[in-house]
Amino acid sequence: MPIYEFYCNDCNTIFSFFSRTVNTTKKPPCPRCQKTLQRRASLFACIGKAKEEKGALDDLPVDEHKLEQAMNSLAREAEHLNEDDPRAAASLMRKLTDMTGLKLGSGMQEALRRMEAGEDPEQIEADMGDILEQEEPFQLHEAKAGKKKREPLRDETLYEL
Repeated sequence: MPIYEFYCNDCNTIFSFFSRTVNTTKKPPCPRCQKTLQRRASLFACIGKAKEEKGALDDLPVDEHKLEQAMNSLAREAEHLNEDDPRAAASLMRKLTDMTGLKLGSGMQEALRRMEAGEDPEQIEADMGDILEQEEPFQLHEAKAGKKKREPLRDETLYEL
């Protein structure tokens, strides 16, 4: 049963929605302002922390349609993922970056390379935790000139999709 994340540009807030089935197309209204939310690409597991910025979806180097197609394909593949195989998780991450055009930061590239070699993800996190926590996991376009973006709020409520 997946949990999906959505972003409201007007409220500058990230919301989490629980779904009883895989649903890669539904976009719920914002719980605060009722405007349609933007689906966010969420990782299955995250090492470190990602700095999120208001409107970051607009700055991704892919179009929303291409990202949605990639996420649909990856969601189907993830249903059959062997969670005990770091190579399978690394392969899924490579497919995500290849399909969307996202670029990984140097620390994430190294962690992924080590997972592809079959190393234990917990050992990789122990070795590289500080590096991964300090870097952006995905390289995004620079902020538009003259506009300083602030980090979005995160609503801790788990809503029903």
